[in-house]
Amino acid sequence: MRQAAIWTTIGLAAPTLAAADPGENWQGGYGHMMWGGGYGMFGGLMMILFWGIIIALIVFAVKWFTDNQGGGNRGKRDALEILRERFASGEIDEEEFDRRRKALEK
Repeated sequence: MRQAAIWTTIGLAAPTLAAADPGENWQGGYGHMMWGGGYGMFGGLMMILFWGIIIALIVFAVKWFTDNQGGGNRGKRDALEILRERFASGEIDEEEFDRRRKALEK
């Protein structure tokens, strides 16, 4: 049973491998597109540059979307809210609270 599975796999893979054989004169056509023919070394470097730009755009898009979630005011507290917290905790008295609140509302 195991040998039959191996021979079946080889039998199915052989035509694929034969079709992938470049033949004797594989550089007579287009050649190897990355380094040997086509655009040569320039083509390979451009491919690396292209994929680098695509990956960078994806990273920047994900960063931008995660930074802009939460109504745009995430992590930032209003000055009046901080003043109210300080008054509620007893750090400042009512006179100081009123004076600072009026200054903030100008």
